[in-house]
Amino acid sequence: MANRDAWISDWDPEDENYWATKGKWIARRNLIWSIIAEHFGFSIWLIWSIVATKLPQAGFHYTTEQLFQLVALPGLIGSLMRFPYTFAVPRFGGRNWTIVSVTLLFIPTILLAYFVGRPDTPFRLMLLVAATAGLGGGNFASSMTNISFFYPDRMKGWALGLNAAGGNIGVSTVQLLAPILMGCGFLNLYLAAPQGSGGLYLQNAGLIWLPLIAIAMFGAWRYMNNLTTARSTFRDQLVIVRRRHTWVMSWLYVGTFGSFIGYSAAFPLLIKTQFPDITIGVAFLGPLVGSIARPLGGLLADKIGGAKVTFWNFIAMAAATVGVMHFVDVKSFAGFLSMFLILFITTGIGNGSTFRMIPSIFREEKLRTAGQDPPARALALVAAGRESAAVIGFTSAIGACGGYLIPRSFGASIAVTGGPYMALAAFLAFYGICIALTWWYYIRRSFLAQRAPSLAAARV
Repeated sequence: MANRDAWISDWDPEDENYWATKGKWIARRNLIWSIIAEHFGFSIWLIWSIVATKLPQAGFHYTTEQLFQLVALPGLIGSLMRFPYTFAVPRFGGRNWTIVSVTLLFIPTILLAYFVGRPDTPFRLMLLVAATAGLGGGNFASSMTNISFFYPDRMKGWALGLNAAGGNIGVSTVQLLAPILMGCGFLNLYLAAPQGSGGLYLQNAGLIWLPLIAIAMFGAWRYMNNLTTARSTFRDQLVIVRRRHTWVMSWLYVGTFGSFIGYSAAFPLLIKTQFPDITIGVAFLGPLVGSIARPLGGLLADKIGGAKVTFWNFIAMAAATVGVMHFVDVKSFAGFLSMFLILFITTGIGNGSTFRMIPSIFREEKLRTAGQDPPARALALVAAGRESAAVIGFTSAIGACGGYLIPRSFGASIAVTGGPYMALAAFLAFYGICIALTWWYYIRRSFLAQRAPSLAAARV
């Protein structure tokens, strides 16, 4: 039986009585199924980070740079898909779009299951197959945009962090389970595909998701809701591209989420190329600790301020990058893994803190413009909610380009110099710019507000 309350028209999470008696239960139910759908989306988006490492063993004659391309392209497509996914929620409804986005995940999983069992597949065709995994990357933008409407401003940091963490852990899930499943033959009952050499069943990496996708589809259809208060036209949402803070926060999110998804995609292949005697089975630890740290970033931002957390977090990211560069240079895997795990943790904290900053920034901007008039302030809060939701999705789309840029940078660096040092140096310089931007636009302004409120307001 379909959800009779598919559309909710009286949603008001800022009303404490409404939230306590009705709102929080609806929000929690939507959050749970949003996490499940997003989790599978992330797993499928990053599935090639593991499959690519096994292709040579299965008889595919691709170069190292070509393998990095297979890992990187889903990141690029996922980044591009996030733009339409962001604007789809206010247009079609969060529940409706979750059903559509989950259904689309059948495409990359079935294609992968079919083609990885055929070592004679041309590289260009395999590149196209890998590109379809980018559909899983789009889910995050629509999911985060949708959940931002369900929670009151005081809880957005925690809710968005939890939603994102549940999705991000999908990377660890696929990197932990895929190597195990590719060694089992029982799943091939679903699809008649030949076994590769070396006792590998690469098609299992795609087949395992088919029943899980079906479960997520049903859950979204039965238990999620659309909010009429979240509806807006594409033109209404497009105003965000004229906001300066949209672009500043997008740059910062490239530094946090772009790093998380890029390192997650490249980590297994990076281990295989730089430390060939080490099993890639440890690769899942990176995205796991990064995912777990994300709600912590949101919680810290709720308590002490998103800008402060983000600023010091970028300093920590830069320091960890220097550590990775050192241990790559001296070929110490223990040091390399330790520094990379710290780097993953900081990407997770930064993901949570940057996304907590966005609603606060747009709320402050709108209220300052509205002045002290109560009706104007009420309208400003509604507008701020819609704009910040759109910015969250838009920013996630820009940030996801790191899923392409980082693996491609590592591939190019290894092809030219034999190691990833050159790419890591470029990432370090990027984090330096992020530190400067956070200070200039948010830390400095906070300082000015304390010393001279009128001057700070004039600089907004």
